Amino acid sequence: MSNHDDSKLITFRNAFITGLVLLAPLVVTVWALRKIIEVVGGSVSPVFIYFLPEFLRDRPSLGLLWDVIATVIVLLLVTVLGYVSRHVFGKYLLSVGERIMLGIPGVSAVYNTVKQIVDTFGSQKRNIFSKVVLIEFPRKGAWVIGFLTSKAKGEAQAKTQQDVWTVFVPTTPNPTSGFLVLVPRQDIVELDMSVGDGMKLIISGGGVVPPWPGPAAALPEEQPTAN
Repeated sequence: MSNHDDSKLITFRNAFITGLVLLAPLVVTVWALRKIIEVVGGSVSPVFIYFLPEFLRDRPSLGLLWDVIATVIVLLLVTVLGYVSRHVFGKYLLSVGERIMLGIPGVSAVYNTVKQIVDTFGSQKRNIFSKVVLIEFPRKGAWVIGFLTSKAKGEAQAKTQQDVWTVFVPTTPNPTSGFLVLVPRQDIVELDMSVGDGMKLIISGGGVVPPWPGPAAALPEEQPTAN
């Protein structure tokens, strides 16, 4: 036999094995479903037939009808099992994994920090930050990044006799803690960057600076020099 014929046989064998591997899960699934349907049908069929009128019990089409009903029951049961395992069992595995991570020395501290950051700046809690702002803190001339959380008027407005806004100033690089500062409106500089970019800037310790081209109109124009 020539090398050309050998290569054809090898190609045919590889194609057959590939097709078999792809077909095997489908065959096993169909076989398992048929067995489950037979078990369900054999167990519940007497109950189903008992509630039927006598003139319907001997109908030839009754077996076909019951096969359809048993198939629907099995599909519903499998779907419910998948839903329960996905949510209940998935949550159980997540809690077990979290306990394991917290039990490893060194790793637990890193895991805890990352988890706090994710919880603090998750999509739900991030909605409380309406805008990224600059304020002078903790002294005049020192500017920090903060998040505007509220413009609501309250006791602080009345007691200070000023229009003060609530700003959260997070710490770097762990922004899960910070300072709540009530700042007069005129002392707040609102920035164009998004809340997400502001978070990246704070978590990176200033290493990730969002690009800002700066509109030409916002730049101060040079004054013509007198001749």
